[in-house]
Amino acid sequence: MTALSQTAADGLAPAASTGPVLSVNNLVTSFLREGEWNAVVKGISFEVGAKETVAIVGESGSGKSVTALSIMRLIPPQSGKVEGSIKLVGRELTTINDKAMNHVRGNEIAMIFQEPMTSLNPVLTIGFQIAEALIYHRGLSRQEAEAETVRLLEKVRIPAAKSRFHEYPHRFSGGMRQRVMIAMALACRPKLLIADEPTTALDVTIQAQILELIKELQEEEGMSVLFITHDMGVVAEIADRTVVMYQGKAVETGKTEQIFAAPAHPYTKALLSAVPQLGSMKGIARPMRFPVVDKMTGESDVPVETPDTVKAADRPVLEVANLTTRFDIHSGLFGKVSGRVHAVENVSFSLHAGETLALVGESGCGKSTTGRSILRLIQPNSGSVVVDGEDVLTLDNAKLRDMRKRMQIIFQDPFASLNPRMSIGSAIAEPFYAHGLASGSEARDRVADLLTRVGLSPDMASRYPHEFSGGQRQRICIARALALGPKLIVADEAVSALDVSVKAQVVNLMLDLQASMGLAYLFISHDIAVVERMCHRVAVMYLGEIVEIGPRAEVFGNPQHPYTKKLMAAVPIPDPSRRQQKRGVSNDEIKSPVRAPDYVPPVRQYREISPGHVVQAWD
Repeated sequence: MTALSQTAADGLAPAASTGPVLSVNNLVTSFLREGEWNAVVKGISFEVGAKETVAIVGESGSGKSVTALSIMRLIPPQSGKVEGSIKLVGRELTTINDKAMNHVRGNEIAMIFQEPMTSLNPVLTIGFQIAEALIYHRGLSRQEAEAETVRLLEKVRIPAAKSRFHEYPHRFSGGMRQRVMIAMALACRPKLLIADEPTTALDVTIQAQILELIKELQEEEGMSVLFITHDMGVVAEIADRTVVMYQGKAVETGKTEQIFAAPAHPYTKALLSAVPQLGSMKGIARPMRFPVVDKMTGESDVPVETPDTVKAADRPVLEVANLTTRFDIHSGLFGKVSGRVHAVENVSFSLHAGETLALVGESGCGKSTTGRSILRLIQPNSGSVVVDGEDVLTLDNAKLRDMRKRMQIIFQDPFASLNPRMSIGSAIAEPFYAHGLASGSEARDRVADLLTRVGLSPDMASRYPHEFSGGQRQRICIARALALGPKLIVADEAVSALDVSVKAQVVNLMLDLQASMGLAYLFISHDIAVVERMCHRVAVMYLGEIVEIGPRAEVFGNPQHPYTKKLMAAVPIPDPSRRQQKRGVSNDEIKSPVRAPDYVPPVRQYREISPGHVVQAWD
């Protein structure tokens, strides 16, 4: 029996290629909870035309990803049900049998997920995993599949593709792993590619590379793309048409240019107002809150500059001088040091009360290691870290414990940094008990006050972390960090994993707390547009070194170092009219900070461009 007749026998009869590639009509997806069906996707309808990119945009919980899983028939039938019509090139997918649907997945519809590491098998080489799909779906021999795999890896711009065929996923960076997933998705030349938040966890430069790659491959392969995201800046970069989802419903649909120019629904207006735009702070000296837009009415407040809280005349809260942190790499039978990771190399800066200094750069540049070295969560090799006049690196354990009341950290993933078995009231009160600063009733009162400060209700104290949204969990972590009245807070990618509107709320909260409490923030981030909005000064890191530092207006208004320019060029521009323009994005991976054991870093030269704006000399 031929493949064509077998397909027809399975209930997937071939159809004419006229009309939309994907047509979704009145899709309702429900999940069984406590004996009742609860609708998560509520009657959504849209189409994706040939060679068209349609974006589904909305916050977490709006039903975007469930819509994609429903199209792929990946909703478990025991706990979920899908109603309505889903047609691929005129063929109904909701009624075909499982065998026929297996033929559709990979062959005609491919999907890229948000986190590539969870989609790749860690014990199989990337070449084997792609070749396996080719053998299963296209019937190629092992030799033919391996040759085609190398071609696909080259197609998605993986350097030295042939030599990396036998490498495992952990040997690839996040951006390169996402390229592997795209290669796997393209293996069977699908008609439709569903990309579910494929750039959310990536650095801004890697995100730009992946977006540019998807656009180029779409042109070459002639496929349609359904792009799911919460970032309106990304929507402007890639989408021909946009579907805005809110609480399971499509509240606005139309051409992307039209939606950006004249959003009709209040929720769309709220999403657009929360998109940080690089360059929007030109001529504004101090940080500025994001505008707050009511999702039901569309009414917006008028954001103003935050008050000047920087106490530059006083001694800095934090003084870092020649900080160096390296990690030994051991190999061989006797664990001989075969190399070192130069994670932080000769870093120096200061930070005053009421001031925010941003550390920006790609993953692997040493930002987070710098923050953790300052707090002595990682032991630095050399240098000095002076907080409130005391060198943290020389303190014994008892004095360090006392010092930590004055310096706190907010981590990127709030769920991972909260104990799932502990109520959030207990989590916030724990620092009081650990330092013997409050009794039971007094601690409860202070917890209630802290929850109120971060915009939560005191009666939430008895709830557990899983009962909160991502933004609420981050507010809880901020409340816990404020518990001991610190002067310095290290915010390590504190808003990177949040939806765009929730990100705006948390940034506004941090600015309000800084204004009322005079906090000093070391804000670690790869999101340049958010950094511009909330920081006074910026330090750009590359391979463990600060290559440019200065006032925010000077660094962003007059960038000098090539790496700073590269970071800024990669920021998504929320302007759909520029979508067809080629960005000229570099596909280079960030260089490795691993050096030989006897490596001696060169002495760097710096020059001052303007008062406080210093740049490292480059080759």
